[in-house]
Formats: sequence, structure tokens, C-alpha cells
Amino acid sequence: MRYLLMIFGIFAFLLPSCRHDADIIPETVIPVDTVTVTVADELIGFYLLNEGNMGSNKSTLDYMDLTTGEYHRNIFATANPTVPKELGDVGNDIGIYGSKLYAVINCSNKVEVMDKYTVKRLGRIDIPNCRYIKFHDGYAYVTSYAGPVKIDPEYEQIGYVAKVDTATFQVLATCLVGFQPDELEIVGNKIYVANSGGYMVPNYESTVSVIDIQSFTEIKRISVAINLHRLKADNHGNLWVSSRGDYYDRPSHLYWIDTTTDTYGGMLPVAATEMALDGDSLYLYSTEWSYVTMSNEITYGIVDVSKRALVTGNFITDGTEKLIKIPYGVMINPLTKDIYITDAKNYVTPGTLYCFDRYGKQKWNVRTGDIPAHFVLLYKPISQ
Repeated sequence: MRYLLMIFGIFAFLLPSCRHDADIIPETVIPVDTVTVTVADELIGFYLLNEGNMGSNKSTLDYMDLTTGEYHRNIFATANPTVPKELGDVGNDIGIYGSKLYAVINCSNKVEVMDKYTVKRLGRIDIPNCRYIKFHDGYAYVTSYAGPVKIDPEYEQIGYVAKVDTATFQVLATCLVGFQPDELEIVGNKIYVANSGGYMVPNYESTVSVIDIQSFTEIKRISVAINLHRLKADNHGNLWVSSRGDYYDRPSHLYWIDTTTDTYGGMLPVAATEMALDGDSLYLYSTEWSYVTMSNEITYGIVDVSKRALVTGNFITDGTEKLIKIPYGVMINPLTKDIYITDAKNYVTPGTLYCFDRYGKQKWNVRTGDIPAHFVLLYKPISQ
């Protein structure tokens, strides 16, 4: 659910199509690559959460087995045939902590909890309009818009972060932050939260909330830019923050915060929709929508976080980025340095996952579920 303005405008038009196009199908296994990881390696695969178009209850979960080179589509439905409506409406984030896999299902107001290897459902956590998840010392922290899905400049329901016991799946406490909080990041003993105010057009939020983990209270807000979205902490004390802009004359840019002083650091005039950090390389792309031109401007790049500078304007080097209609997710394989990019295409039919090698040349691609978006790596059990 990325373009909070655009999606409301096109929802009524798209909804009839999303109920008739590409119905959810049983699990499918597709060979896409030769074996890419040896038995000695810890990384065995990754999950890909497909958002599904809003209102369609078509969020699905895929799995790429890096030990066999096989791609498995819609594995949650196969592992949990009795769960009504399967994963639910709009998969917004995914994470692994301990032995469990967590999928944040935004418009279904829940976090699905599964066994990380079998994907068998273990339980659910009820959180209204939930968005993103992070983990620390036995707890899950989940951002929540708290109120209903609606565009309203006078939106009254402030957002919060929920603290969840990962053993009992119970919400233990909540901490109020700004309006429509999106991604969160944990650095040391603090939680940082990107407040968007995305429903409150044109009255966007422009701050990052800082929460003390021990007391679970908001201790500060740092002014950054409007309509904040993504956060990534590097190894140099910087927290990288993306702004969506206002889709008119205030463009998307990339900012950083000094987490040693919790102060605004600076800005790079680089558009950023999604980001993946690998060492000092921050891979990013932008699908920046403009209501002026009624089109997306798509860009790719790598920022060297140690230098705070854009070092390349495109990490795809073989020209195949022209095949990608709407980039929607990005991840870097920490072992092979392969680059994974998803394509949401028209938002209502199955997407595509592309794999590029470290030099930006395409290795393979495969059909996914609708709106492929969020990745999480899977490592083999420690006992193996």
C-alpha cells in the first residue's frame, strides 16, 4: 500500500478487475536457477510477501529455495488449508525472529505468526491498520495507523507503536507517536519511527519519533521532511530516511539523522521509494508518482553511506530495467551479492521477481503473486 493518495483514486476502477484476474491458485513450484548455495552456507532461501490489491484478500506468500533453485508460489494456502481468506488483505511487511515468521497484514488488522520453516500458522496478533515490524529482546514492535483507512486532512486518530510479547502474541503496551507512522528501526536502546501523515493530505507529518525502549515512551521528535516512509541504520551512526514528497512540487529525497545526537544530519537530492543496505552500499529505487504529469519517474541508484554520496545512477547494467514496469521491492543477497527486484506491473495481476548478479546483469526471473513487495532471508537451523 505504497501510494496512499493514488491508491484511493484508482481503487474503485481496479477492484472489479482484481476479483476476476488471476485468482489465487494452489502452490506452484517453478525451477528458475541452478543451485546457488552449497550445503556449507547458512543462507538457504528467502520469503517474498505479495501485497495483493487492497480489498481483494489476495496477499500471498512465496518462497525461493536457494539450495534447489526452485521458486514456490502461494505456500501459505497449502500449509494452512483451513485458514479462512488465507493471509488476508494487503501484506505490508515480513520478518523473522527466533523460530517464527511474522507477516504484517495491513487492512486485515493483524500480524500472522507462522513457523519459519513449515509456514504453519501459530497464531495472530490483532493490531488495527498495522504497518511495519521490528524485534528486540523478546519483543516485537509494530507500527499502527490506529484509525480507519481514509484520506482526511482533519484525521483525528494519532498512530502508535505496539509492544508485543513474542511468546504469547499479546500486545503489552502502546506508545503514541505521530500520524500514520510507517517504518521503524531499532538502534541501541532506541526505536526510531517515520511519521508520514499520509492520510492527512496536504497536512503531512514531517518528523521521526524517538522512543526509549526501556521506558517505552517517546522522548523526542526530529524534524526531517514531509511524508516520511523508510528507515535504514548504517554502521556509521546514521539513520537514512526516505520522504515521498507531496506528489506535486515537493519531490522525494533521501535524508539522514545522526543517531549519536538524535539530530538532523542532511539531505541528498536522490529520490527513494525502497532501500536495501548491504555494507556501505545503500541500494535504492524510486517510482515517484506525479499528479502534475500523471506518470511515474523511475530511477535506480546506489548511495555510499560512508561518503553520503550517490555513486551510481543505475545498478542494472544490461538494459533490462526497461522490462520492469513498476519496481516494488528490493533485496541484496549478503553472500552472492545478487540483487533482487520485484515488478508490480499493473497492481492487479501477478508480478515478476528479477534476479541480477552483483554486476547488474539479469540471471533469471519468475512469476510471483500480485504486487510482490517484501523480502526476508531464511537461514538453516543452527543444529545443521
